Amino acid sequence: MIRLLALLSLLLLAAPARAKDDLVIGITQYPVTLHPGIESMLAKTYVLAMARRPLTAYGPDWKLICMLCETLPTIDNKLAVPEKTADGKQGVALTYTLRADSVWADGTPVSTDDVLFTWEVGRHPQSGIANAELYRRILKIEAKDKRTFVLHLDRLTFDYNAINDFALLPAHVEKKRFQAAPAEYRNRTAYDQDSANPGLYNGPYRITQAVQGSHIVLEPNSHWKGTKAAFARIVVKTVENTPALEANLLSGGIDMIPGELGLPLDQAIAFAKRADPRFAITYKSSLVYEHLDANLSVPMLTDLRLRQALMYATDRAAISKQLFDGRQPVAHTAVNPLDGVHADDVPKYSFDPAKAARLLDEAGWTLQGNLRRNAKGEPLYIELATTAGNRTRELVAQVLQAQWKKLGIDLRIRTEPPRVLFGQTLTQRRFPGLVMYAWYSAPESVPRTTLHSSQIPAEANAWAGQNYPGYKNPRMDQLLDAIEVELDRPKRVELWRQLQHLYAEELPALPLFFRADTFILPKALKGVTPTGHQDPSTLWIETWRWG
Repeated sequence: MIRLLALLSLLLLAAPARAKDDLVIGITQYPVTLHPGIESMLAKTYVLAMARRPLTAYGPDWKLICMLCETLPTIDNKLAVPEKTADGKQGVALTYTLRADSVWADGTPVSTDDVLFTWEVGRHPQSGIANAELYRRILKIEAKDKRTFVLHLDRLTFDYNAINDFALLPAHVEKKRFQAAPAEYRNRTAYDQDSANPGLYNGPYRITQAVQGSHIVLEPNSHWKGTKAAFARIVVKTVENTPALEANLLSGGIDMIPGELGLPLDQAIAFAKRADPRFAITYKSSLVYEHLDANLSVPMLTDLRLRQALMYATDRAAISKQLFDGRQPVAHTAVNPLDGVHADDVPKYSFDPAKAARLLDEAGWTLQGNLRRNAKGEPLYIELATTAGNRTRELVAQVLQAQWKKLGIDLRIRTEPPRVLFGQTLTQRRFPGLVMYAWYSAPESVPRTTLHSSQIPAEANAWAGQNYPGYKNPRMDQLLDAIEVELDRPKRVELWRQLQHLYAEELPALPLFFRADTFILPKALKGVTPTGHQDPSTLWIETWRWG
């Protein structure tokens, strides 16, 4: 303890002098790419929210708003008009008008040229865009003028006007790069090869430096017409090891740790108990789903009995109580109780080692000595991959290892840097067993990209889609399709209930917890509003300032 205090004293003495108009944020991951449409890593979303504005987003009150557009199209205001598609199905035409003050940071106005180019990239089968489904649903785009455009969608969904993932790309910067070689675009984008190009950004800040794996620097966008940016410089520093991240905060190397990508809850609770007077701590329950994806291309994991046995062998309630002070509720499906479509009557897997043992026996994995083996004498060995440096995930993995060992299951843990795990292992489905990570979602977000059979990443589709387990079930596909186009809310809630039941019965992923995020902020910093969903607090960075 004396050595630790001495070390902290040295760190405090060595703390760099901080300009009053600078802000240094510490996060645990560095983005795999800065391209807004490629990959789905939260680190990228967090950083780009300061430098870009989406067309639509969910606010801190969980209501859909326009950010880059003037008015949200609705059927009531006549900007959303139901129409029949060429094949007689129910579609919709949506009219959006870009804000007149929307400008890329090099002075080029944001225009419908960017809208048309973004659609061209999004619908190209080789572009590598993560949510390609959104772009394929757009049958046609009419550019009425430089600011107004009409999207013609192939279906009328309950969330028809939410185009949050239509991430505008600057045609004047990216078009030549894309059209020269669409299949190579994900490796040629200016977002990664020329990250400081001001023409890539239209938010209150723009990226001026990006040092791979280390830090990203943002400075004010001189062409931004909204609330004036308060900081002359924002540095987002990556510290993948969470104890080191905390040490950086205590030493003054960083000013704050955000809840979206900061300390795991157990570490944050311990930090709060020490009551450092310099910081204010906020806990935010959120739509974050911590879980284990199972690679359903691996023969033994295709056996539902094995997946069910793993659930019964896991004492999640004890893990939540011991590690998280009971603040992270056990998850039974991917739908959070905070969401209005949550169903509480789904099948639940309480801790039941005896039932787990019976299921393992039925699946042909009998206990022989200390290990379960199949008829060929092969041991029940499962590999679990997760993010390196996240102390809580490593602890949870070790608890799972100990709990499952009692049943004769050999769980082997492998940690990888987040940029490797999210950039290759998950995206290209390279994990040979289980992988532990979290999904952020929006309110009533239909999990089409994670559960629909058409969304399984493969080399043939340039690794598009986020159904990393490779889950295929015609009934799940039908439910996903039906939920989207059911405009009657009570009927839609019933479809959601059926989806959650199917999820709990089939276990395409193994649910763990719903996360609570901890924001550790200097008391002098004002304006930070946690959202609890996938649109991060940095989308309102222009309201942040030193008090």
